[in-house]
Amino acid sequence: MLQSVPSSDELTDLVGTTDRMRSAIEHVVTGRPELVRTTLAVLLAEGHLLLEDVPGVGKTTLAKALARTIDCTVGRIQFTPDLMPSDLTGVNIFRAQTNEFEFRPGPVFAHVVIGDEINRASPKTQSALLECMQEGQATVDGRTYRLPRPFFVVATQNPVEMEGTYPLPEAQRDRFMARLTVGYPSVEAELAMLDQQEASDPLAGLKPVTDAEHVARLVDVTRRLYASAAVKRYVVDLVGATREEPGLRLGASPRAAIQLLRAAKGLAAIDGRDHVLPDDVQQLAPSVLAHRLLPSTESRLSGRSTESIVEGLVARVAVPTADVAGVGARRAV
Repeated sequence: MLQSVPSSDELTDLVGTTDRMRSAIEHVVTGRPELVRTTLAVLLAEGHLLLEDVPGVGKTTLAKALARTIDCTVGRIQFTPDLMPSDLTGVNIFRAQTNEFEFRPGPVFAHVVIGDEINRASPKTQSALLECMQEGQATVDGRTYRLPRPFFVVATQNPVEMEGTYPLPEAQRDRFMARLTVGYPSVEAELAMLDQQEASDPLAGLKPVTDAEHVARLVDVTRRLYASAAVKRYVVDLVGATREEPGLRLGASPRAAIQLLRAAKGLAAIDGRDHVLPDDVQQLAPSVLAHRLLPSTESRLSGRSTESIVEGLVARVAVPTADVAGVGARRAV
């Protein structure tokens, strides 16, 4: 069934809502506008986000700030080595009064799920999120339960070199649309943070600027953005180049191509455009592709990261130049 591209009113509503969300989050997470912008793009693309960095740089704060800008249900999971899969998805409890089992849902049954230090849990527990993140459902004791929509997982993890961490399996990393590094703030941003948090916690005063139903509509609007055949071919060429790169022993999957295009639509929507540009794809390629790739032994020994490899591919793969917006043909997608 053909769907028309978003109207100007729909795009205006989307830009206005995301601007309010961005302003609220940046009141708490100071000095990182691009980080906040990409986070919102992943939300609009109906993906999931992995935040990786050393402790104390604001990973959990960003996740909590995002959750508080939306009037929705929020599930919080503190991952630990003894956490069990049922602690995430829920359990069936036998009620003697009714002689029946009653399902008690776990924290994944929420619109926004914050997974703190996900790589401190065992791979068995980490894998409990696979079905939830990919299919929007959870199966417990043979029965399948739908998760609410929107369903957005924001997980944080410490670098794998740190004590007490388990590397995420490849299948788990592939479920995350993007991996972002928070990084240290600038001197000015850190000074502003000290002034801001000297007497109170800015999270405490954060109020919702939208609700879950509205976000779900914005997700649908984002999906209807137009991507020309040239842009889609560019995405496929970029993803295909990772499979032929000698510095990698595992390239990006077809799921990576799908999620790169969706993320690019999210970025275009935030900018108020009804179509995707190659620039959107280029900006997001390292964040969307790098965590899915496995470097070769030579790359690891030479200290060459997967991010730098993707950046090199972005510089080498030919960019479409003709009619990327498809102005003349953009009637329906």
